[in-house]
Amino acid sequence: MIKMMSIFNNSPFGTDKISDHCVTGDKSPGKPSISSESEPDTVSIESTAEEMQPKDQMKTESPGQDYDLRDSHVPSTEANGNCSHSSDKDSPKKKGIRKKLKYVFSNFPGGKKKVNPIEKNGAVTENKPLTVEQIKKHLEGDQFFSAIQHLIALERALYTSLDDKSDEEMSQEQSKVESLYEILKNKVFGIIKNSIALAPANPKLLFHAVYAIVEQEAEDEKYNSEKPPDKIVSHRPRKWREIWMDTVKQSVADRMKDTERTSSSENLSAAALCFLHMGRTMKEDMIIVVEHIKQLYPAQFNVCRTYAECYHHYFSSELQLIAEFDLGDKDTYLLLTWVQNLYPNDIQRNSILVKELDEAKLGSLLPPKMIKQLEAKYLCNEAASVKNWLAKSLEMEVKRWTEEKEPEKLDGRFHSELAIDVIQTIHGGQKRAAEIASELGKELSVVLLVELMTFLKSYKKALEEFKEKNKQHSYFKAVIIANINNCMSFRDHTKKTTTSAQDSMRGKILTTLREIENSGYDVLLQALVLELKPIFRKLTQNKWLSCSETMNEILQATSNHISEFKTLHDPLYQDIVEKIHGHLVREYIVRLMKKKVSLKTPELQQNLSKLISAHASLLQNFCKEKGSKAMWLDSALPQLAEIIRLQDSSAIKIEVATLANKYPDISKKHLAAILYIKGNLPSNEVKSILSILDVSAKPTTSNEALFSAMRVS
Repeated sequence: MIKMMSIFNNSPFGTDKISDHCVTGDKSPGKPSISSESEPDTVSIESTAEEMQPKDQMKTESPGQDYDLRDSHVPSTEANGNCSHSSDKDSPKKKGIRKKLKYVFSNFPGGKKKVNPIEKNGAVTENKPLTVEQIKKHLEGDQFFSAIQHLIALERALYTSLDDKSDEEMSQEQSKVESLYEILKNKVFGIIKNSIALAPANPKLLFHAVYAIVEQEAEDEKYNSEKPPDKIVSHRPRKWREIWMDTVKQSVADRMKDTERTSSSENLSAAALCFLHMGRTMKEDMIIVVEHIKQLYPAQFNVCRTYAECYHHYFSSELQLIAEFDLGDKDTYLLLTWVQNLYPNDIQRNSILVKELDEAKLGSLLPPKMIKQLEAKYLCNEAASVKNWLAKSLEMEVKRWTEEKEPEKLDGRFHSELAIDVIQTIHGGQKRAAEIASELGKELSVVLLVELMTFLKSYKKALEEFKEKNKQHSYFKAVIIANINNCMSFRDHTKKTTTSAQDSMRGKILTTLREIENSGYDVLLQALVLELKPIFRKLTQNKWLSCSETMNEILQATSNHISEFKTLHDPLYQDIVEKIHGHLVREYIVRLMKKKVSLKTPELQQNLSKLISAHASLLQNFCKEKGSKAMWLDSALPQLAEIIRLQDSSAIKIEVATLANKYPDISKKHLAAILYIKGNLPSNEVKSILSILDVSAKPTTSNEALFSAMRVS
C-alpha cells in the first residue's frame, strides 16, 4: 500500500514509522528538499484514522464528517514501492504528538536532516523547505497545515546551525521566525475567538486552527524536555493552550455582553433583557459547541466543559453583581426565576446539553445564602403586593355597594366580582412563586393564607358597616345575598388550597366566613321573624283549641319569604331554609313553654299531643319540600307530644332520656315548662323526671343546639 507522509513525518496525521531504506542522501542541516511540482494531498478524518493516524494523535469525535486536513500547497511524499517499514527495533513507534516530534528531530544526526526523496517522472528529486515569504503567504491564505510544519522545521533549524552563523544572523533569522509565529498566532486565535460563528459554516478552518495549537503544545513539550543552547533566545514554551483558554473566556464574555444580538418583541426592563440575552446566548452557543465544535478537538481539551464553565462563570458573576443592588419587585422575581427555574430546567436539562452540563457539574448561578436572601425579599414583596391589591379590591367593592344599582346576576344568582378578584390575586401570587421553585410556592401559600384571613376580617367589618348605614338601600337584600354568595367561593378556595399543616389557619378562615354568612342570614330573615311573631302568638291566645288556620298562615308567610332567597347559591339557599326550619320548630316549642295551658285530664293532654304531632308533620313536610335537609329537627315536636301524652311516670322518664340524648342542650327549665302542661303530674314525680337530665347530659355541638337559644321565663 502506498502511504502518504508529511515532510517531517511528525504530523498527528502522518505515518508512524518510515524505513531508513526509503531515505536517500544527507542534505544540508535544516534544509530538507521538496518537490515543487508535487500534487496536493487530501486526507479525510476517516482515512487517516484507519491508515495513518497514530494512537495518541488528535482525533475528531464525529467520524462520519470529513475534513481536508492539508492545504492545497502541502506537498505529497510517496514511499518507494520497494521500500518497507523498518523494524520496531530500528525505529521505535512513538506515541503522542510530543514523542512524534521528538522522534522526527532525532533524525538530525550531527546537525544533518535526512530528507525523504520523491519520484517524479522516474527521477528522484529532493524536497526543499518553504522560504519565510512562502510560509507567510501560506499563513495569510489560512493554509495552516503545511505552514505549521515548515515553520516548526524553520524554528528547529535555528537550533542545529548555531556554529555556522553569527549572533546578528541568528537574531535576524529568529526575528523572522517570530514574525511568522505572530501572524500564525493572530490567525489561529482570531479563528478560535469566532468559533461559535465559524464552526457550523467552516469547520475545516477551525479544525486547522485547533491542529496548530496541538502542534505548538507538542513542540513546547519537546522544548521542556531539552535544554536549548544559551545562545538561543527562545520564545518557548509558547503556552498556546493557556492562550486558547483565555481566548475562549474572552470570546464567551464578548458574546454574553453583546445584548444587541438579542431582540424581543416584549417591552422588557434592562435587567430582564440582560437575563434573557445571557440565558439564550449560553443555550444556543453551547448547542453549537456540542454539535459542531466538540468533534474538532482532542478529548484532552475537554472543550464542552471548558465552554460550559466559561458561560456559567460569566452568567453567575453578572447575576451576583446584579443581586447586590436594591432590586425592584419585578427584577427580584426575574432573577429568582432564572436562577431557580429557567437556568436549571431550560438550559441544564436541555436534551442536547444535559449530558455535557451534568458532567461539568456547574451548580447554581448564585450561592445558597444569596438565594435565601432573595427569596425572603421576594416573599415580603409578594405578600405586600397581594395585600395592596386585596385592599384596593375591597375598596372598589364597598363603593359599588353604595350605588343605587342591583347587583349583577349570574345564572340567576346575585353575583359580585370581589371573590373572583381576591382569589385570582392570591392564586397568581402562589403560581408565580411555584414557578420559581415549588418550595417557595409552599412558603408563599402560608403567608398569603394569613393575608386572606386579614382581608376577610376587613371584609366582615365593611359589610357590618354597610348593614348598619344602608338599610334603606333600594337593593339592600340583593347586596347582602351577593356577599353571602362570595363566602361560598372563598370557602371552596380555602378548602382546595390548604393542607393539613394549615388546619389552624384554615379553621379561622372558615369560622370567619360562617360568621359573615350567619350575619347575612340574620339580616335576610329579620323581616320573616317579625312577621311570624304575632302569628305564633295566636297559638297560645287560642289555648291551642283552634289553630289549624294559624299553622297555615305561618307556612304561607314563610313560603312568601323563602322565594326571595332563590338568588342564593344552592348550598347557601339550603343553609337559610334549614335556619328557617329550626326557627319554626323553636318558635313552636317556645309557645308550648309559655305556661299558658295546664291540662288536668289525660284526655285533654292526648288531644294536645295529637295536635302537636299533626303540626310537626306539617312543618316537616313543608320544610323538606322547600329544600331543608335538617332531619335532626324532625323528632323534637313528636317527642314532646309523646311526653305530654304519656301518663306513666317511668314511661315519661324513658321518653325524656331519649329526648335529652337527641337534644343535649335541653335544660331542666325547658323540661319543667313542658311538664307544666301535665297538670295532673305530682310535684315529686316532676322532680324525679327532671333528675333524668342529670345523667343524660352530654356535650352539645352547634348542629344539635335546639333548646339553648330558647329563653324560659
